[in-house]
Amino acid sequence: MLCYNQDMTKPRVLSGVKPSGKLHLGNYLGAVQRFLELQNSGEYNCFFMIADLHSLTEKFDPEKKQQEILDMMIDFLALGLDPEKSTLFIQSQVPEHLELTWIFDCLVPIGELERMTQYKDFVARGHAANAGLFTYPILQAADILAYKAKFVPVGEDQLQHLELTNEIVRRFNNRFGQTFESVRPLLSETPRVMSLLEPTKKMSKSLGENNIINLSDEPEIIEKKLARAVTDTGKEKKMTPGVKNLFSLLEIFGEPEQIAFFQEQHKSKAIRYADLKASLAKVIAHYFADYRKKRKELEKNLDFVQQALAAGREKAKAITSQTLIEVKEKVGLA
Repeated sequence: MLCYNQDMTKPRVLSGVKPSGKLHLGNYLGAVQRFLELQNSGEYNCFFMIADLHSLTEKFDPEKKQQEILDMMIDFLALGLDPEKSTLFIQSQVPEHLELTWIFDCLVPIGELERMTQYKDFVARGHAANAGLFTYPILQAADILAYKAKFVPVGEDQLQHLELTNEIVRRFNNRFGQTFESVRPLLSETPRVMSLLEPTKKMSKSLGENNIINLSDEPEIIEKKLARAVTDTGKEKKMTPGVKNLFSLLEIFGEPEQIAFFQEQHKSKAIRYADLKASLAKVIAHYFADYRKKRKELEKNLDFVQQALAAGREKAKAITSQTLIEVKEKVGLA
C-alpha cells in the first residue's frame, strides 16, 4: 500500500510529458532529469502528470494510446520518480483540468491566442492547426492553476505560455476576487539534443527511429545508431552541427578524461570519429543500465504501476476538486 508523506506546506511544482511513444534522450534531458532534481531537492511538493489530453492535438493511433500512457508511467518510475515523494498522475483522469479550461477560455480573447509564437510557427510551416492546438495554452494554464502551483519548470520556448497563465490569474482575480497567485518559471539550462542524421533539427520521433536514441535502446542498438550519426571529415576548423551534437552528449554522459581526450584529438585534427562514437555509445548505455533493468522489472509488476497511478489520481483530485469548488462559487456556478 502506497503512503504519501509529502509536506503540503512546501510550494507546489507542476509539469508533465506527453505520451507519444518511447522516451528518447531529448525527452530525458529536457524534462525528466529536471523532474528528478526537483523531487530529490526536498524543497517542493511535486506534481508530474502524463499529459495525455495535450497529446491528442497531434496525430496519434487510438489503439496505441493506452499503452503509451502506461509506458510513460513505467518510464517515470524506472527513471526514479517516486510515488512516495511526488504525485504522479494521468491528466485525463482529473476532469477538473477540463472544467477549469472552459472557464478560462471565456477570459481569453482570440487575438491573444493568435499571437502565441508556437502556434504561429506551426501554421507558418504549412500545418493545419486544430482547435485543440489553438487553445493548448489555456489547458496548460488550467493544469497549473488547478493545483495553485507556485513554480513550473519550463524552457524559454514556454515562457510565453506561462505569461498567458499569469494574465489569466490577473483577469480572474480582478473580475471575481482574489483566488490565484502568479506562477513563476523555474528556468534551467536544458541541453539541446539534435537528430543523429539531421543535426540541424532537434531530436524528434517524427524524424524517424534512426534519428533518435531511446532510453530503452539496448547497448548494441545505441552503438548502431551512433555509428550512422553525421560527422565531418575531421579537418574542419570549427565543429559541424553533427560533431557538436556528439560532443555535447559526451560532455553530459562521459568522464572528464574522455572529454578532454577527444577534444584534444579534434583540436589536433587527429580524431577518429568511429572511436568517439563507440565511446559515447558505451557511456550512454551504462548511464541508463539501471533504468533498463528497473523498466523490465516494472513491466512484470503492473499492479504496482496501476496502484501508483490510482494513488496519484486521488491525491491530485483532492486538490483540484477544492480549487474547482472555489472557482465555481466565485463565477456563480455554485
